[in-house]
Amino acid sequence: MSKTILVVEDEKAIADILVFNLQREGYQTLEANNGADGLKLALEKSPDLILLDVMLPQMDGFEVCKRVRMSSGVPILMLTAREEETDKILGLELGADDYITKPFSMRELMARVKANMRRSVSNDDEVKTTSSDSLQIKASNGSIYKHGKQLDLSVREFELLTFLAATPGQVYSREQLMEKVWGYEYYGDLRAVDVAIRRLREKIEDEAAQPRYIITKRGLGYYFSETEKLESI
Repeated sequence: MSKTILVVEDEKAIADILVFNLQREGYQTLEANNGADGLKLALEKSPDLILLDVMLPQMDGFEVCKRVRMSSGVPILMLTAREEETDKILGLELGADDYITKPFSMRELMARVKANMRRSVSNDDEVKTTSSDSLQIKASNGSIYKHGKQLDLSVREFELLTFLAATPGQVYSREQLMEKVWGYEYYGDLRAVDVAIRRLREKIEDEAAQPRYIITKRGLGYYFSETEKLESI
């Protein structure tokens, strides 16, 4: 079954080009030309990925991203004409998985779409499991649990966690994490890694300021603790 991508873009010429190229790649598409309609479609239609412009009428892309993240881990790729790094980091802080700056090539955009489409976050019921307080992964649907409760991780957060957990004690620099987890050569602000790590810690750690799972190696990068593990259930 083909994946569905929601395009939220108020410039018709850009929206038409995006839809044409996405459909040519085999994706189904949904369209909205303002933030309010985009949010409604995102919540009602549950697309597999959202291409979300920042500058939108009625509700800007930041607010749409924030509201979508309250109930969904769908991959969000933000489209922005702004060059300020603070705007890009704000989008990541609010839960976007990635951003791309206009003007962009369709080849680059499709690479970003495919990289962010590698996994769909599924919703699942509570898991009746052991009293273990370790993090757990359910292989059948690729979800992460703690104390039997499913954690609401974005695609990027899930992949970052599972990548680090695969090699406990191995320190990875931000550049290496961009290459290995983001899945393509990245030219943006490496603070995006720090933002993703911080958001992930807020979800998986009992105390984000004193992490037990994802540890910082000052001046070098991050690693998954050798004394912890991601258990399969």
